[in-house]
Amino acid sequence: MSVNEPALKALMVAALAGDARAHRELLQQLSSYLRGYYQGRLARTGRGVADAEDLVQEALMAIHTGRHTYDPAEPLTPWVHAIARYKLLDYLRRTRVSATDVGIDEAEDVVAVDDRVGAESAFDLGRLLGRLPDRMRQAIQLVKIDGLSVAEAAAKCGASESAIKVNIHRGLKALGTAIARERKS
Repeated sequence: MSVNEPALKALMVAALAGDARAHRELLQQLSSYLRGYYQGRLARTGRGVADAEDLVQEALMAIHTGRHTYDPAEPLTPWVHAIARYKLLDYLRRTRVSATDVGIDEAEDVVAVDDRVGAESAFDLGRLLGRLPDRMRQAIQLVKIDGLSVAEAAAKCGASESAIKVNIHRGLKALGTAIARERKS
């Protein structure tokens, strides 16, 4: 099942604003996506539909109770996917699924991949970027994270290419200082 990011994000934003209908619709659409996600992963471990349904419910509950942590400025599906992955990994640990329970071709996809470090790093990066002035944060986001060229970022920001380069340089220097300060404390 493909995911319609703009539609799901619109539902989440409306749900956060108190729209109960949007919240129900969001959870319904996510349950369909999560069901397919879990069934595909669990089939590789010999687990059944009932286990997938349990994980769907756990993930939906986590999405519901943690919805206040979602940042509407960010895409929704990576946030949902991170929750789904954590629930899957917790389940696999709880049920002691190991690489020996899975075919060699699927072992890396199911058991060995734990993106917690990547998610934690992304959270830390977001937190650190949040400390920067808007122009520095935006320049770093567009060029270093989103992969735009300096010229594209300049056009998008309505700034000169030199200003983008300076903001990136100063922003990265400020991030380095902030990281060094955190490591000392």
